[in-house]
Amino acid sequence: MDWVVDAFEPAFMQRALIGSLIAVVATSFVGTWVVLRGLAFLGDALAHGVIPGIALAVLIGFNPAIGAFAAALVMAGFVSLVSNRTSVREDTAIGLLFVGMLSLGIIIISRAQSFSTEVTALLFGDVLGVTTDDIRGQAIAAVVVAVATAVLYRPFLALTFNRDKAQTLGMHPRLAQAALLALLTLSIVASFQAIGTLLVFGLLVGPPATASLLVHRVPLIMALSMLLGAVAVFAGLLVSFHFGTAGGATIAGFSVLEFFVVLLAREAREALRRTPSTVGA
Repeated sequence: MDWVVDAFEPAFMQRALIGSLIAVVATSFVGTWVVLRGLAFLGDALAHGVIPGIALAVLIGFNPAIGAFAAALVMAGFVSLVSNRTSVREDTAIGLLFVGMLSLGIIIISRAQSFSTEVTALLFGDVLGVTTDDIRGQAIAAVVVAVATAVLYRPFLALTFNRDKAQTLGMHPRLAQAALLALLTLSIVASFQAIGTLLVFGLLVGPPATASLLVHRVPLIMALSMLLGAVAVFAGLLVSFHFGTAGGATIAGFSVLEFFVVLLAREAREALRRTPSTVGA
């Protein structure tokens, strides 16, 4: 017990825990739709797409969250424009913008004197450097994501399982898609301070994907995703504190590890069920 108490006694560890748990809430709501709709590549691309905005904000000296949100919205808009107005497939548009935005971000960061430090902070986060203001901003974003998910639940559900039916029912799938991209952007921006732009993808996809192996109803996937994400956060910070590993990377690693543990356990159970009983043979 002392091993756990000692880890979370410092104030910076408490802030890291709170900030990361709030990130889990935001990413679980949106990540569920990302997993169910097969938008993982888009989520990863948006996580990289915020880098130019953050880099510019750091270089000029204004709020990185504002820069990240603006950059992600620009990228989402260009993805929609290219895929809707040209014959280029959406995944191709995402790939092109993914590389372009990442390159632009690194070019901007290279103008800073502390190049290596800034890149590390932006890509991998600084979970132990989460401030009270960061937590306040994350909480506001998480509330917005939660409320929007509740209000737009039916359009998102129809869009996920039958886009044509959503159109027939008058649920405006294009508007629902735009709203989902905005929420995805907001959840990424709310999480990058804690675990970085590269590793936010771990919480965005890992817990929801793991939850989808265990339950099938969307609300249950969201709820279980939050629980699994919280476990990953707690375990990741605990290991990070005692063994000196990178906090964000350790959290993301645990979120991915949970998926494979559950997958292997499920496969083992299915294998045992298929094995003929030899009792009484």
